[in-house]
Amino acid sequence: MNESSWFYDHITPDMVQLHSIKETIYSGKTKFQSIEIIDTGGFGRCLVLDGKIQSSEKDEFIYHEALVHPAMIAHPHPESVFIAGGGEGATAREVLSHPSVKRVVMVDIDKEVIDICRRFLPSFHQGSFEDSRLELHIVDVKGYLEECQEKFDVIILDLPEPIEEGPASMLHTREFYQLVADKLGPEGILSLQAGSSSWGSHECFTAIINTLESVFTLVYPYATHIPSYASVWGFAVASQKMSLLPPAGIDRKISSRMKDGLRFYDGLTHQGLFTLPKNLREAIDREEKVITAERPFFIYRPFFEH
Repeated sequence: MNESSWFYDHITPDMVQLHSIKETIYSGKTKFQSIEIIDTGGFGRCLVLDGKIQSSEKDEFIYHEALVHPAMIAHPHPESVFIAGGGEGATAREVLSHPSVKRVVMVDIDKEVIDICRRFLPSFHQGSFEDSRLELHIVDVKGYLEECQEKFDVIILDLPEPIEEGPASMLHTREFYQLVADKLGPEGILSLQAGSSSWGSHECFTAIINTLESVFTLVYPYATHIPSYASVWGFAVASQKMSLLPPAGIDRKISSRMKDGLRFYDGLTHQGLFTLPKNLREAIDREEKVITAERPFFIYRPFFEH
């Protein structure tokens, strides 16, 4: 086996997933992180940041629909949405599929990642960057929210995991979640990806859920398998006031809002997403860690990059 033709994605310190590389489309470093666009045999084009696959051409719809639509469907009439991160443009793509949306503010600190994704991953963004409802800001998300006077119906945190010295290392803390909570409207909902929820590598997920519960009245963790991650991946929606719809209500809302429907998320899928196994529910209940600026939480950094 020619090692140069394989990408090593370190799932945990003790487990690696290998992806055959058909072509390295782009490889470089931005001011904040390393970035690669690779064309793999199993998952097509993949975005790789700091040595970790962030999304793949074949299954990004699972991740992005799971991240966006439970919150968007739960809100009675989402008009204003804030996105932190989401450099591929796919999160914005899913948000903009809701006709009630009038304004989307997307904030990402790394312009180079966005430019590279716009150029090399057109199937991901599908023109979302050109939508007149999207307002893009290349600034630090924490600084933007601190200065922002606006309230949003939905806030979506599509941020990398908390890798030490990474661009989102301090955006998984109680202080930041409180800042986000202050920018939500009366019926506002937060949605975020919360790291691996696979048994044995769920420490980030349970810590994030416990931290959210120190800020929000209602926190609903959920999870789904992302094939390109070789992992069950955790998410959460949080609010001071919200209710999750039953499956039939979700299907009615999807049908009324999106003429072409969705590929992954519907009422029955929703039931599966929010039905966590007993061992994971118990791990959440036992979790005592609250992530703070003084006591942050970091996952390991991959041992090496391709």
